[in-house]
Amino acid sequence: MTVPAPGPEVMLRQAEALADDLRTHARAFDEQARALVSGARLAETESVVVVGDGDSYHAARAVQMAFESLAGVDCRPVSALPFTHYAPPDAPRPPHTVLTIAVSASGRTPLVVRSAERARRAGATVVALTGTPASPLTESADAALLVGLPGQEPSPGVRTYQASVLGALLIAIRLGQARGRLDRDRADALRDELAALAGAVEETVRTVGGPCREIAERVADAPVLTVLGSGPSHGTALYSAAKVIETSGVFAAGQDLEEWCHVERFARPTDMPTFVVAPPGHAFDHAHQVIRRAAGLGRRVVAITPADDDRGAAEAWARLPVRGSVREEFSPLLYHLYAAPLACHLAHRLGRTPFAAGRPAPGNPH
Repeated sequence: MTVPAPGPEVMLRQAEALADDLRTHARAFDEQARALVSGARLAETESVVVVGDGDSYHAARAVQMAFESLAGVDCRPVSALPFTHYAPPDAPRPPHTVLTIAVSASGRTPLVVRSAERARRAGATVVALTGTPASPLTESADAALLVGLPGQEPSPGVRTYQASVLGALLIAIRLGQARGRLDRDRADALRDELAALAGAVEETVRTVGGPCREIAERVADAPVLTVLGSGPSHGTALYSAAKVIETSGVFAAGQDLEEWCHVERFARPTDMPTFVVAPPGHAFDHAHQVIRRAAGLGRRVVAITPADDDRGAAEAWARLPVRGSVREEFSPLLYHLYAAPLACHLAHRLGRTPFAAGRPAPGNPH
C-alpha cells in the first residue's frame, strides 16, 4: 500500500512532540550512553570523528563544540562522501585513540554504513547513533546508541534530529567523564541540564508559532533565503535551511556568520530574507554585528535570539524569541525550533508539500 505524502502541517506535529520526546527519552538514552564501551577504552580517546549525511551531518556540526569543550578532544564533523572517498588512509593518531560516531536515523544510509566499516577496519572504535536496531549501521559498528522514537510519521526530520543531537551530547558527557575531564557530579549536572530543557523547548515552540506564520507570509515572495550562525549554530543554520528546502521547496542556504560577510553579502536580491541564529556564547556579539550589517544592506533580517535580548528586537526586521537559558554547547536543542513551523507556513502559503510531492518527475511535463 502506498503511503500518502505528508502535508506541511506534519512539521507542526513534529515540533509539538519535541518536549515530550526529551522528557520521555533523555534518561533512557543516557543509560545507553553510559554503557556504550568500556571506560578504559574511552579514556584512551584523543579525537572524535562524527560522520553523517543530511540532518545527521548538520547534527555533527552542531555537537562539535560539546566534544571539544566537555570531553577535551579534537572533534571533526564530516559528511560521509569525503570520509569514504577522500580521507587519507593513514590516521594522524594511533587508530585505537579515535572514536568514530556514525549517525543515521534510519541506520541504512549507504555511505554512512561504509564510513563505519572503513573506520572499524582502520582500528577506530565505532559507535552507531541511530534510531534503528539490527540495521546495517549497527552491524558495522562496535556499539550502538539507539535513539528510536515511537509514533513516527513520514516527514522531514525534526524529532529524529533532536534525538541525534541529544544522543551525541550524551556521548560527549560520557566521554568527558571517562577521560577525567568531568567528575561524576559535574557530569550528572550536565545530564540534568539536558533533561530540564524540555520546558524551554515546549515554551519556545509555543512562542514562535504565531511569529513564524507572520514571517512566512512576509517572505513568501523571496526566491531564496539565507540562515547564518557560527559554532554550534552553524549546524543549526544548515539544518534550518534544509527544513525550508525539504518542506516548502524554497532554496535556502546555511552559512557561517563571517563567511557570509566575505561572500554572500554581495548576493541579490538586496532584500533577501536573512535569518541569524544568535544564542549567547562566543559569537553572540559578532552575530549582532552581522544583524546590523545585513540590515544596513537592506536585508530582511530575522534574529533568532533570547527572549530578553533587547538588541535583537531593536536591530532586526523581525525576531523569533527563544525561551529559557542554555549553555552554548546545548543551544542546538533550542535554537532550531523555529525552523519546522517556518517551513510549514511557507509551504502552506506557496501551496507546496514536503519533498516536492506531486511535482512532475524529471522529463515528464505532466
